[in-house]
Amino acid sequence: MSEHRITVVVITHNRRAELLHTMERLAALPERPPVIVVDNASTDGTAAAVRAHRPPVRLVEPGRNLGAVGRNLAARLVDTDYIAFCDDDSWWEPGSLTAAADLLDAHPRLASVTARILVHPPLTDGGEPAGEPFEDPIVAELRDSPLEGPDWLPGPALGSFLAAATVLRADAFRAAGGFSPRLWLGGEEELLAADLAARGWWLAYAPELTIHHRPSASRDARLRRRHGIRNTLWFAWLRRSAPAALRRTARLAATVPRDATSVRAVGEALAGLPWVVRERRPLPPAVERRLALLEAPQNASSARRYVG
Repeated sequence: MSEHRITVVVITHNRRAELLHTMERLAALPERPPVIVVDNASTDGTAAAVRAHRPPVRLVEPGRNLGAVGRNLAARLVDTDYIAFCDDDSWWEPGSLTAAADLLDAHPRLASVTARILVHPPLTDGGEPAGEPFEDPIVAELRDSPLEGPDWLPGPALGSFLAAATVLRADAFRAAGGFSPRLWLGGEEELLAADLAARGWWLAYAPELTIHHRPSASRDARLRRRHGIRNTLWFAWLRRSAPAALRRTARLAATVPRDATSVRAVGEALAGLPWVVRERRPLPPAVERRLALLEAPQNASSARRYVG
């Protein structure tokens, strides 16, 4: 069941063991998709391990850590219709890539389909899972999205997507500019999703697709939170209406922890105001109304709290 409509793109940084596990899972897929790995300047032997891997995959080495923008480099090399993004600690379930390609084939105004996410507990010292996989809490929000889309959508309409669990139309991704170098990594999907919607594309949740995720222990939680707060503010200021941007700013100011990480995040966001003002491009009214419907569930979400 070789699948030549989709290329899997993985970005990685200093997670050699997790990446090798992901590559083994991808190699075992019945679809046998082409795989591109972007090594964001790892120093743990990742690049050498990828070169030695069998079956071989395409390796991209930008020479520095580009964060999410590494996906843009890979997208330039993709010659399939669709791109399945995948993190170095996640892997697609057999059959899901073919199902995603079928959905995108059948719906030409659909830019992306986002999968159900199953979270795997960490491994014990003996290499056994510490428990059973469970559904990521964010899935309930995807499934219960309040957005109304056209009747032809194969699942609930979404206002954004999760890069590590999404298959996108390659041409739409490239035409929209890919992920912004300004944001680097952390909530980078929101800006791209809004720009896709402004171009007339739709995004959907597809429950028949599944991706598995065993969160890596190798992560800087403070850096992720700092970038998440900063990028959320930048997105609001760049694309949302003035009232919506003010609401989002006030909400973050009232809810983020009062600590050095939050202060630094807000400082970085404010330092970017000159370019934000120059590059601000409010969304079309129809798209803005859609995103406004997501504010209440986002505010109530336990999966979107900038804590830790």
